[in-house]
Amino acid sequence: MSLPPTRVFADAAALVSALADAVCEEAASGIGLRGAFHLVLSGGTTPRALYAELARRGAGDARWHIWYGDERCLAADHPERNSVMAEQAWLAASRIPPANRRPMPAERGATLAASDYAGWLQAVGDFDLVLLGMGEDGHTASLFPDHARGVAPDSPDVLAVFDAPKPPPERVSLSAARLCRSRKLWFVVTGAGKRTALAQWQSGALLPASEVSGRQETIVWLDAAAARVP
Repeated sequence: MSLPPTRVFADAAALVSALADAVCEEAASGIGLRGAFHLVLSGGTTPRALYAELARRGAGDARWHIWYGDERCLAADHPERNSVMAEQAWLAASRIPPANRRPMPAERGATLAASDYAGWLQAVGDFDLVLLGMGEDGHTASLFPDHARGVAPDSPDVLAVFDAPKPPPERVSLSAARLCRSRKLWFVVTGAGKRTALAQWQSGALLPASEVSGRQETIVWLDAAAARVP
């Protein structure tokens, strides 16, 4: 699959501002149509800035439901966990009830955490919006190149990962199949280091990122540094 439609911004700050607008619009739409908004969060520097902006705006209430695309198998309060970052930047001070904020219980180990999270997701239909990053190797969530199980159409909703090529090797990740069960899926990609992977994606290379898409919409949000041709 070639690169989906893109939105390019002068810098990460401009991207974050527009993205925060768009997330809030999607929340209002989802709540208006279905009474709830199911949002999947990612980790990373630009998402952290997004979460801080959502906090500044007072975004979120009891109709918002927060999920995660992946997590490192570290202690529940470890600063390198995606959930800890999101809580500190936004969720802890938000009006989203703790019961609606569902971090992956990765401190239990990959196998148990994947089983638990899959059970929690059984009652959830399509996500309203999934936010994903992309690594310099084209990975997304904790779906890495040469890990075919994660992108197989018959893979389970949640994967226990034991051999991630970057530390820590033990992780939990939504599969490509479960990520594709989203109405809209947005990649947030910033920095010159992502140019090569983006060019590969544009040329039709099979990357983990190219294996996931939203049912209604897939967009790649870029800053100018990432968007330039290498």
